[in-house]
Amino acid sequence: MPDRWLNPVAARLVAAGALVLFVVGVLVPAAPAMAAPTFKVPFPCGQSWSGQTRSGHSPANAIDFNRTNDAGDPVVASAPGTVDRVTDLGGTSYGKYVRINHGNGYHTYYAHLSGFNVSVGQSVGYGKVIGWVGSTGNSSGAHLHYEQRLNGADIKIRFSGTLALYWGTKTYTSGNGCSSNTGSGTVRTAGANLTVRSGPGTGYSAVGSLANGASVTIHCQTRGTTVTGTYGTSSIWNRIGAGRFIADVYVYTGHDGFIPNVPRC
Repeated sequence: MPDRWLNPVAARLVAAGALVLFVVGVLVPAAPAMAAPTFKVPFPCGQSWSGQTRSGHSPANAIDFNRTNDAGDPVVASAPGTVDRVTDLGGTSYGKYVRINHGNGYHTYYAHLSGFNVSVGQSVGYGKVIGWVGSTGNSSGAHLHYEQRLNGADIKIRFSGTLALYWGTKTYTSGNGCSSNTGSGTVRTAGANLTVRSGPGTGYSAVGSLANGASVTIHCQTRGTTVTGTYGTSSIWNRIGAGRFIADVYVYTGHDGFIPNVPRC
């Protein structure tokens, strides 16, 4: 029959072993969480948007972005990843929305879009236009509903590592894709030179001219005076340098309207 009592030495050894197991269990750290992507403001380079957070929002950590006349403005990927959802919920919830998988459990959501510019399985990088601001789903006006999630749970949003304002409204200026987001075009007139203006409209002073066939680099686009020209009637103006604007209707860009990935001024 085995002894019911240990001798003093054996008892001390057992106690020491239990202590070692306890300490090891306490001191061994859990696996570290994977680093978050460097998320950027989900709009083209240089744009400023008003972002609102509120405790009654659903989910609470989402940001609603607005600016004047923002319906139809491009929305861009806030970090590299793979599009894993392009969905239209009709007149409910998010309406038309895109979800991007950034790996390590991180996703971003872009909701109430007016339309899509990506498809499921597509790889995207900074500055890639994924859709346009709208008011689809359960929305009372054009805006972008934006979320960052980790393992399915919404988290407080950070841009370039800086925590967004909770709770309230703040202006965010985008640094998304600033290094490469330009477009190109060719001036097309009936032969006369195209006037270059100091601002986006015919009321701005003339600061130069461009010959028919001249190549231009377009740094950003905006709306101004409506003009009728070679390519119809439009209020879009192209900034081709500091204080230098030309009417888009006289420029062949390969696109009808705003150029994808080129920021709005």
